[in-house]
Amino acid sequence: MKLSRTNKILSKMKEQGISQALVSDPYSIFYLTGFLENPGERFFAVLLDENGDHKLFLNILFPLDKDLGLDIVSISDTDDIISIVADHIKAGTKLGIDKIFPARFLLPLMDKLPDNKFVDVSLLVDTTRMLKDEEEKELMRISSELNDRACQFVIDNITETTSEKDMVKKLLAYYEEIGVEGTSFPPIIAYGDNGANPHGLPGDRLPKPGESIIVDIGGIKDKYCSDMTRTVFFKQPTPEDKEVFEIVLEAVKRGTELVKPGVRLCDIDAACRDYITEKGYGEYFTHRTGHQIGLEDHEYGDVSSTNEMVCEPGMIFSIEPGIYLPGRMGVRIEDLVLVTEDGVEVLNKLNKEFVVIGED
Repeated sequence: MKLSRTNKILSKMKEQGISQALVSDPYSIFYLTGFLENPGERFFAVLLDENGDHKLFLNILFPLDKDLGLDIVSISDTDDIISIVADHIKAGTKLGIDKIFPARFLLPLMDKLPDNKFVDVSLLVDTTRMLKDEEEKELMRISSELNDRACQFVIDNITETTSEKDMVKKLLAYYEEIGVEGTSFPPIIAYGDNGANPHGLPGDRLPKPGESIIVDIGGIKDKYCSDMTRTVFFKQPTPEDKEVFEIVLEAVKRGTELVKPGVRLCDIDAACRDYITEKGYGEYFTHRTGHQIGLEDHEYGDVSSTNEMVCEPGMIFSIEPGIYLPGRMGVRIEDLVLVTEDGVEVLNKLNKEFVVIGED
């Protein structure tokens, strides 16, 4: 067990009178134990106990070759799993359950333990994961540095005969070459009007002179995700296209400059959104400004107009405003930022200024 992380959650549980909690999110289990498994339909959970008597319920199908520092309760497909789990729950107490705990296990467990009160402890876990420790910060820096390299690779290798799907294939091969373990989300490489869809799917399009090219990619290194976006132009962009780009770039800078402890996340969103609106493109900025990231590309918390949570040291989130002109083009620029003790550290170092590629 990673005791410093576990103890933070236990302290929050104590404040709410929760003596035990079942955590079933595989990424939260990894966060607490260093063991990551995809259980599929099988039961998989850590039982956190106020007295330190923690358990991992693990199907014998999944091999475990290291000591995790907690008791392992081995289960099999033919066991009465609900009865086994119930035997480890203190009767009549408040029992925490996380937000993804499967109903096929939760409902029978509630029937088995009618005197227990079941409560959602997701926020206790998620807000702990939100504040990265020093080990996590360094892993996020490394993951983002590799993603910078990959993004530059994509930009350098787009030609007039390279389709969006071809470029995705080249990216995946390059990720493997530099030691990235997988993608944190399906890569978005979108030319021209395909970029007007913020989640445009790569297709057979070839870049045309004057088109914008959105490169939104993320990889996984040592279990931690990266995520970034750069927009470049293929040959002769129009003055208006360059103006749209510069508006988005300035919005990114304004949002980033605001980041420091105590600043509300909604105010960072407003710094980006209000500037784009002031320039006449507010209706074309159609999504929130950012999201938290770590073991998963999208973790609890976001940078949106409704989130009044304040920045705290250790938070890592994206700042990614965009302008999307239907049938024509899209521009998005995205960096990951780390809230420090007195300000901000931008994890992505790759140039985000105006760039034109494909010119002779």
